[in-house]
Amino acid sequence: MLDVDEFNLKTLVSQKMQTIGEAWPEYNGGLTYNDVVSASHSGLTLIQFYSSKYTSSAPLQGWLQRIHNTQIMIDGGTVIDPDTILRVGSELVYHRLPWKEPEAPYLLEVLYEDDDMIALNKPSGLQVLPGGLFQQRTVLSQLQWHANKTSKQRLSRESHPVPVHRLGRGTSGILLCAKTKHAKTCLAAYFADGTSLVHGKRLVMKYLFLYIFALLAINVRERKITKIYRALVKGIINRNEIEINQPIGTMRYPGVSRGLYVALPSGKPALSKVGVVERDVQNDQTLVKVEIQSGRPHQIRIHLSYIGHPLLGDPLYVAGGLPQCSGMEFVDEGYAEDGGYQRPLKPVPGDIGYHLHAHEVILSHPTTNECRGCGIDVMLMAVVFVDWVVVEWSVGLVVMTARFLEKLGIEVAFGIRCFNSPRKFTLSIVERLHL
Repeated sequence: MLDVDEFNLKTLVSQKMQTIGEAWPEYNGGLTYNDVVSASHSGLTLIQFYSSKYTSSAPLQGWLQRIHNTQIMIDGGTVIDPDTILRVGSELVYHRLPWKEPEAPYLLEVLYEDDDMIALNKPSGLQVLPGGLFQQRTVLSQLQWHANKTSKQRLSRESHPVPVHRLGRGTSGILLCAKTKHAKTCLAAYFADGTSLVHGKRLVMKYLFLYIFALLAINVRERKITKIYRALVKGIINRNEIEINQPIGTMRYPGVSRGLYVALPSGKPALSKVGVVERDVQNDQTLVKVEIQSGRPHQIRIHLSYIGHPLLGDPLYVAGGLPQCSGMEFVDEGYAEDGGYQRPLKPVPGDIGYHLHAHEVILSHPTTNECRGCGIDVMLMAVVFVDWVVVEWSVGLVVMTARFLEKLGIEVAFGIRCFNSPRKFTLSIVERLHL
């Protein structure tokens, strides 16, 4: 175990690395889905229940096929009549038949491992967690197989390693995994804190007008993790450094049931810091490093395409942070052999080919540097009224809070911004934290 509180995983790559991984079986073990009929679903037919509740799994004809294939049971008995009436409290079980998952690599390099955590070098093409067609061919499966094998060899208590963040299927590089509940809690909090800091800064920059109840959130935290990626993008980026502060939201898109993440003004805050590493003028491409301050899905792909430099080989996102095929088209109602939908003809987020690598992670160790009291959350409730007394009281609150923070060694600047009308004020709290 490392005896330092903060360490850089990139420096460990040069050491001799262990490789783990077992070849995938040809077919997975299938899946089982359990439901209990609620009062709101009582009286529906079996086909009505599944075709309405699980519309993203299969079209109507696909569910009929599954019922006729004796894949659904009610209260322990197989049912083949799709018009069977459901009663409240009945237990439904759908057995998804085993299938051959798409090809995926299975070998993982171990960059670092101790009793609390393990850092892996994930290859491109391997999904982190189960989803869609990939239910077995995932990093999680290999981790579980490795843990079971190791615990039997060492006759020790079985651990349950799990990834604490995600990398896109096409993204390669460092993936952090926790081996204990404590490590999982701490590492997950590190990633969540980065996103909350971005959210807090966005709230702080909002101006408040007359009679508006303002909630100014200042997240004063010690940065516990830094993630730096390398990406190869189209075109030549002229500026050496770029800060991209573009919200990310979802839009309807064929083949993506929960919506496709895109650059959207009404989305959630997201911040990426981009620095040019090398410009390849001859091939019209740029190698960049990207530090993400938040962890929105596909954030780097979206942000770089938003500024007009999509990742080289990205089949989905184009300039503007939108999909290259943005026109809504309904999914083909035809169904695959297992009753599910045919694979969409348009590109989807899980398609690979882009050049993105999780290059460096710097973090505080979850055990040697206990995350007890990771930070201080100060919530300022400021009501801006016409009454000058109330405004002066609000300013006084800010001054007292600033002095309190300064005693803790945290520097905070504050000020008042006056608009055209002398009776309209807003309190502008600006963080200047030394992270």
